[in-house]
Amino acid sequence: MFMIFFVLDDPDQLMPVLEAWEKAGILGVTILESTGMQRVKHKFVPMRFSVPFYTDEVCHQTLMAIVEDEALIQTALEAAESIVGDINNGRTGVFAAWPLVYTKGLDKKKPE
Repeated sequence: MFMIFFVLDDPDQLMPVLEAWEKAGILGVTILESTGMQRVKHKFVPMRFSVPFYTDEVCHQTLMAIVEDEALIQTALEAAESIVGDINNGRTGVFAAWPLVYTKGLDKKKPE
């Protein structure tokens, strides 16, 4: 088993990426709103007694999926790049994958 981690820069491309992944056979994806350190550093103006408030911040979408083999990693990357373009170009995202040592709960049994 492998973990795929994809930080999608443009949240408007989320549904097309999810549809491409689903078509490729990746059926379970966890999606988190996220933002990067550089965006926060450039937007935050420290002021006394203030609480950082980022309502106008455009967030990334971070996608995580567990897949069975390395072929699905490559398929997911190709599907993502078919939507966002070459991930090595700026303003597209970050893609990573790594092997998992242990997983549990992937084959859920339905309650009787």
